[in-house]
Amino acid sequence: MADDDLADVLTSVGPRLRALRRTRDFTLARLSETTGISLSTLSRLESGQRKPTLELLLPLAKAYGVPLDELVGAPATGDPRVHPRPFTRNGQTFVPLTRYLGGLNAYKLILPPRPPAERGRPEQRVHEGYEWLYVLSGRLWLALGEHDLVLTSGEAAEFDTRTPHGFGNAGDQPVEFLSLFGAQGERMHVRARPSAS
Repeated sequence: MADDDLADVLTSVGPRLRALRRTRDFTLARLSETTGISLSTLSRLESGQRKPTLELLLPLAKAYGVPLDELVGAPATGDPRVHPRPFTRNGQTFVPLTRYLGGLNAYKLILPPRPPAERGRPEQRVHEGYEWLYVLSGRLWLALGEHDLVLTSGEAAEFDTRTPHGFGNAGDQPVEFLSLFGAQGERMHVRARPSAS
């Protein structure tokens, strides 16, 4: 990175931090409480009177749920690929498709086929939020309250996650589906609908 580029990045950090804080509806007091950084230091960072350091930026990136390079507006490295880090929970593989941790999150989920002895009704859970599903391949068993639905490729479902719900593989092949989940109840907004034919 050239010296001019470095100077531009450092100069833009303060206004970027202020804009991000306002977008997230954080007060300086709340941010100070969350990060452990003093109010005066946060104020000086945002006004450009204090140079950003890793010790200050790491807690801010964590509080906002964004990668460090996005927080400071680092120039692109030339690699546009997203490198999701899959994780496994309760035998389900989750592939995060969004980087931001707040708001609406997107995942690709993969459920392996279950052995015949484990093919009982999926265990249900309840939590805050709203979920939208779209099946890419396979057969997804959605236990939703007292209803049992089997969704196949191209089918979608949406529901309030305060309704007891659970997922299972209803076939002999892995099932892959997309999940859009809003922890605070955010919902999908459909702006265009097909016209009646």
